[in-house]
Amino acid sequence: MPDMKQGEHTDQANRPLIQRPSTVSRTSLIDNGMTVLQQWGADHICKVCIANSGSCCRDCRHLLDGVGCQLRNTSCTAWLCGFHKYLLFEVGQLEEWNLFWDDVPGQEFREDFTPEQVIIDKSLTIQQQTMEHLGEALAADLQEMERSHIAIGIILTLREKLDKNIDQFMLEDKDHKRKLRIKRKIKVLSSDFQRFHHLLNKYKLEQAELHNM
Repeated sequence: MPDMKQGEHTDQANRPLIQRPSTVSRTSLIDNGMTVLQQWGADHICKVCIANSGSCCRDCRHLLDGVGCQLRNTSCTAWLCGFHKYLLFEVGQLEEWNLFWDDVPGQEFREDFTPEQVIIDKSLTIQQQTMEHLGEALAADLQEMERSHIAIGIILTLREKLDKNIDQFMLEDKDHKRKLRIKRKIKVLSSDFQRFHHLLNKYKLEQAELHNM
């Protein structure tokens, strides 16, 4: 099967980027991951964190000032900050993302030892239309929070709290009451995301209508 590069997807809704099982290149894994993140507007969120001195890539030897990453790898592509994790969590894509990257071997901190060809039994799904406006709305909410709150570093603190609570929610599979409490906490933490929630509700309504057709 030929590698599917960024942007080489069909016009069908919710089509897997990789048909499974498949042997795909390491480069394609990275490209496909970036395609999904860009489709949800994750790059808009990155710009907010960078502006607030909270770049996840800070001090990485592969980062070139004013240019960006010079050597992408499977590990950094798979890893999600608290805001990216929250974005995929709310649109129902986080579990799929985690399962996909759990299937990719050789991931280490800021580097990988992933083979050039990998057999993948999971897939990432791409939407028919870009949902970039959701990430853009979340970024706008974060910018508004930074302007309106007195506390220094509120954006970065919130990012870590969301990261921690979403991880706890995803890992909890026995205590349903605890899981419900964690979900409520995530809701409280994200209560200032008014633009995002407005568009998210519209997205969920559209998805429900599609499923009922």
